[in-house]
Amino acid sequence: MSEYQYYEFVAIDRPLDAQAQAEVGALSTRAEITATRFVNEYHWGDFRGDPNQLMERYYDAHLYFANWGTRRIMLRLPRNLLDLDVAGQYCVSDQVTAWTAGQHLVLSLTNDDESGDWDYEPQASLSSIIDIHDELAAGDHRALYLAWLADYGVWEPDEDAFDHDEDDELEPPVPPGLRTLTAPQHELAEFLRVDQDLLAVAAEASPPLDVPADAPEQLAAWLTKLPTDEKDRLLLQVAQGHAATVRMEILRGFRDIMAPSVPSPGRRTVADLLDNARRRRDARQRQEAAQRAEEEARREHARALARQKRLDDLSHDEEAAWDKVEALIATRKPTEYDAAVALLSDLQALAERDDRFDSFTLRSMALRDAHARKPSLIDRLNRARL
Repeated sequence: MSEYQYYEFVAIDRPLDAQAQAEVGALSTRAEITATRFVNEYHWGDFRGDPNQLMERYYDAHLYFANWGTRRIMLRLPRNLLDLDVAGQYCVSDQVTAWTAGQHLVLSLTNDDESGDWDYEPQASLSSIIDIHDELAAGDHRALYLAWLADYGVWEPDEDAFDHDEDDELEPPVPPGLRTLTAPQHELAEFLRVDQDLLAVAAEASPPLDVPADAPEQLAAWLTKLPTDEKDRLLLQVAQGHAATVRMEILRGFRDIMAPSVPSPGRRTVADLLDNARRRRDARQRQEAAQRAEEEARREHARALARQKRLDDLSHDEEAAWDKVEALIATRKPTEYDAAVALLSDLQALAERDDRFDSFTLRSMALRDAHARKPSLIDRLNRARL
């Protein structure tokens, strides 16, 4: 399998002007570039640009995929909507990182799995994940927790992923609503390979999410109470082309005021989460194995009943069945050979049931002698133990 890499960048807050498009275009002659999107695929070679710098200067979202197992999502948000100290609580080694660039904070969420992703199609992934950007801006930190969880989730299959002194590391603050992820959060969890048993264990400590409704009357009343200099600052940002950011900032401030207070759950250690996830996985697999065994027993019982009925029907005119075997063999067709062998197997079972196995043996030996020069048929008879 040849190497494959996929790069996609999206501008959410403000489209790139002609100069910015020319600057990013200089990094690749084959990229698809518009005012809001940059996409390139590599089946050989590599991208000459630095994704970190592109995110710092031009774009608000980035997806990277490599078929040797690396997946990365990067997001850029205004610093006043996601504080570095808040994001830093969810950072893990070089897999979940955050840094500031001017008035923005950049997040990088990475997951590596050397088993490869040969069948994954990344082209539509960012469009299904990108709303995470607005969710984070609105104060929803579930995506950060999912990224943290994905990183520690590799520890069980890869015992060398972390030092064992991290067993006692405490999880970051558990956001509400982990039991009811949004569609973009589900997509992010799948993209970052979040273990579902680990997620279920983590969600046990997550309180329900109570999202306040954006009632227009209440929002209007809240806006009228904003200080004049604050309104002027927001209007200036709109005039400068940052309407999307202003909208997120206004809604974030309003929702922070309206949101009910939710007590923070106690924080568990990494070892607690992983051990509980393993116990849950073992219990689930035992239950699934028991269900499979029960289903197989039902199918076997149904097969036995069906065969018993078939043998009863066969016993009413056994000679006609032997004639049919000869007719099927006479066609010299492989599929008809298979049908003849299946019918002979039923005749053998009928003889065993009725204690007439000796007579069946004589007739089957005579049949083998008569068709000894048909190796394909004889091979089928041998494999069926006839």
